[in-house]
Amino acid sequence: MESIAENTAVEDIKPPVTSVGVIGWLRTNLFDGWFNSLLTILILLCFYKVIPPLVRWAFVDSVWFSDGGVCRDAGGACWSVITANFRFIIFGFYPYELQWRPLIAMLILFALLFFSRDRKYWTKHLGYGWLLGLVVMGLLMKGGIFGLTAVESTKWGGMPLTLLLSVFGLTAAYPLGVILALGRQSRMPAVKLLCVIYIELIRGVPLISLLFMGSIIFPLFLPEGITINKILRAQIAIILFTAAYIAEVVRGGLQGMSRGQYEAAESIGLNYFLTMRLVILPQALKIVIPPTVSILISAFKDTSLVVIIALFDLLKTTQTVLSNPEWLGFSREAYIFIALLYFLGCFSMANYSRKLEKELSREN
Repeated sequence: MESIAENTAVEDIKPPVTSVGVIGWLRTNLFDGWFNSLLTILILLCFYKVIPPLVRWAFVDSVWFSDGGVCRDAGGACWSVITANFRFIIFGFYPYELQWRPLIAMLILFALLFFSRDRKYWTKHLGYGWLLGLVVMGLLMKGGIFGLTAVESTKWGGMPLTLLLSVFGLTAAYPLGVILALGRQSRMPAVKLLCVIYIELIRGVPLISLLFMGSIIFPLFLPEGITINKILRAQIAIILFTAAYIAEVVRGGLQGMSRGQYEAAESIGLNYFLTMRLVILPQALKIVIPPTVSILISAFKDTSLVVIIALFDLLKTTQTVLSNPEWLGFSREAYIFIALLYFLGCFSMANYSRKLEKELSREN
């Protein structure tokens, strides 16, 4: 009887209130010792000084739908610089009455990216969907057939151009980087030397120099009467630049593979190409997902550098709006909007990479 009573008494004992729940979490994470408590108080004080004025500037005293004159008299943010020029920022100089075409092209691209994020859709049907989608997007942007008015590529700009340079540039750079990494690991001296020279040469110069060479210097070497679209030249420069960095990351993954993997593939009669495709690359590419995604995110942000060769990407269209005297002085609001769009793109890639890592880890 006494043992039963003792067990009941022990079960009724609960931990202190200061060790569980919200109070326990605060004490463990924010007020664990005098130093952490001091840091917590200082950070809360900074939040108190910064957040209320920021909220008042961004939302309470802000102006959303007005002209520049009203914005100058307002005490808060002028989000009207975005709402009043939204279509130009997004579509650039694309003809106003035809802007439904790049809008549909972007929606098609977003739909393809949405389905591509789930590995259960990685079938030949998705590949056919990408091919068909690319053709449809090209027809919508360019026009000239099926009753669509032709639009010169010089009028492409804004979000469609940014997506074109980033999505297709990164898609083409990744397999090229893998090929360069394999070439640098090759036993053939000529192939290895060419890959080493290419990788070290491209990684030794900034992207801006490649863009300038593709836009200004390269056309000087073309025969008279032959021209290459400026967007295409910028796209090739971005692909070549990004591929060199991806090649080094993939090479690190290849060096991390043990010799036993190669010997196991050889023991079952696989040749070099089957060994790489079925055994080595699937493992090597999986372990370098984090650094690879970091490079792709950097390349996505670097597409904004095409502004220096007079391509009207998302950043250039925004700068054009800010050059209008009516909207002078409202660059903070415009750049915050652009930064938010770039953040959404970078966060989506980082989030997908984490999801892919978890899925591949569960399959092991």
